[in-house]
Amino acid sequence: MRCFSIILFALSLLLPIFLPGQKQALKFDFYGDTISMEINKADTNAATGITLAQLVKVYEQNFENASYQLLADTLMQYKNDHLTDDWIYYQLIRKTAQEISPKQNNYERYTVLKWFLLTRSGYNTTLKAGAGRLLFYVQTEDAIFNIPFYYKDGRQYVCINYHDYGYFEIKQEKYEEIKTGYSNTGKAFSYKVTRIPEGKNSAYIDRELRFNYYESISHFTVKLNPSIQQMFANYPVVDYESYFNIPLSRQTYQSLIPALKKHVAGMKVKKGVDFLMRFTRYAFLFEPDSIAYGREKRLTPEQTLLYQASDCEDRAALFFYLVKEIYNLPMLVLSYPEHVTIAVQLKKPVGRPVMYNGKAYTVAEPTPQKDDIGLGKYLPSLVNTPFEIVYVYDPEAKK
Repeated sequence: MRCFSIILFALSLLLPIFLPGQKQALKFDFYGDTISMEINKADTNAATGITLAQLVKVYEQNFENASYQLLADTLMQYKNDHLTDDWIYYQLIRKTAQEISPKQNNYERYTVLKWFLLTRSGYNTTLKAGAGRLLFYVQTEDAIFNIPFYYKDGRQYVCINYHDYGYFEIKQEKYEEIKTGYSNTGKAFSYKVTRIPEGKNSAYIDRELRFNYYESISHFTVKLNPSIQQMFANYPVVDYESYFNIPLSRQTYQSLIPALKKHVAGMKVKKGVDFLMRFTRYAFLFEPDSIAYGREKRLTPEQTLLYQASDCEDRAALFFYLVKEIYNLPMLVLSYPEHVTIAVQLKKPVGRPVMYNGKAYTVAEPTPQKDDIGLGKYLPSLVNTPFEIVYVYDPEAKK
């Protein structure tokens, strides 16, 4: 966790040899790692009364003159050394840009710096200007929802800074792509998250989770890192396969999964699944996204453990993760027009099963309802409502 600071310090000693001029010291925490280095201080001057497109070119040239390519190379070294996913790497770029050019002081310069570092890290990106806004797009092959996108040369570009402008209605305005000195010959950006950064032990807090399981109070102490909120604050809505496979951090995993495994060890699988279903259902308060966020937002399993309240998709993702880690059973994610739930393949199905490829899956509802619903029971309001199977988890297919 500490080695990268040493590497950065060593690199910073080399920078003055190649980069004469005023220096800027950077030092900040990145999920347990201390990022510390010295870089050239880029020129912050820009002519007034020019267009956004012209301003972008000025800042791009300033960053070129300061040899920020070396900074991008150093950040990429961190990514490669730590096997960091693209989304987490972008959080490192955001923090670096904030240290160099604070967002609140000059939003356009901050945005161009993020764009510069990501493009010089080898990713395909574009910038668009219009209606006084500077929009930053990344090329991705992932299915991303609820944020603006467009196609260029047959490739999808999605807006990565849409949230900064309050999720406005982009279709009502005109935006033009800005021509820069960068050629889009790089790689696609992936929103898939397969590993959560460790974080410092001191950053974790304990949360007591309690619920009533058939007149018996069960409780678990989970270690959680509040910085997870910031890590996924602007994470978009992704496809269900990507979403349901976001893991827990190591510390959170070790504080919860072994304890749950021990608790259900003496139970038959059916009862164990029922226990996990009720844990997910009753250990947290319920609140729909429309009230909590004013828009659709999917919480990762670790966010659901951390937040006081969550909705049906969040519970489904957490329950899916728990069943996968403890029993590794085949599962289906069922999507109704306004609800998401899970069906689990048991040796002997319970209730009216969901049939898929000739196999029976038992409905397991992890979201609290007005009436207690047992394993194998559908929500009364959805008994005759058609659903879509949006993700199939087959552990045998993973082998």
